[in-house]
Amino acid sequence: MDMDMDGYLRFILALLFVIGLIAVLAAMARRAGWGFPATAIKRASNRRLGIVEVTPLDGRRRLILVRRDDKEHLLLIGPTSELVIETGITGPGADFKQALNTAVLPPADDDAEPRS
Repeated sequence: MDMDMDGYLRFILALLFVIGLIAVLAAMARRAGWGFPATAIKRASNRRLGIVEVTPLDGRRRLILVRRDDKEHLLLIGPTSELVIETGITGPGADFKQALNTAVLPPADDDAEPRS
């Protein structure tokens, strides 16, 4: 029975040693620039790229609507290929934004009396 506890203790110590060694090597690799850069992850307010919607067509293919800046692109993704269906789609509300930007307001009349 004493030998079984000794075996378990050796196993746990060896496991902790290997996990610690992996952590140290990962930290060294990240400092050397081999890891995924943390600066590549942006806040939600600064992101330019996003997935708007995903619709499965069948068990193998999906339609994905991707937004980049203010344009949307429709992609067909399968297990062996990717296909751009449509590009340069303006997102919802883009027509409204454009109408607001191009709207011409009538000049304000300073002589007019306020309505009550």
